[in-house]
Amino acid sequence: MPDLAAVSSPIRAARTRAALRQADLAKAVGVSRQTIVSLERGDYAPSVYLAIRVARALGAGVEELFPLPPEN
Repeated sequence: MPDLAAVSSPIRAARTRAALRQADLAKAVGVSRQTIVSLERGDYAPSVYLAIRVARALGAGVEELFPLPPEN
């Protein structure tokens, strides 16, 4: 399981680069603003479908926003 807190910075950084508010991103992907807050905080891992929608809305790759932990 990836470190969920580690993914919060890439999501927030990409949203800031895209000049979007949390509410704007939420509307673009069809979720609540609280869902975006939770993703940015790393409170939970999104479904693959939601991860793809967030990445597309931010013009980023899924791998960039939701990095896998290094292999041991």
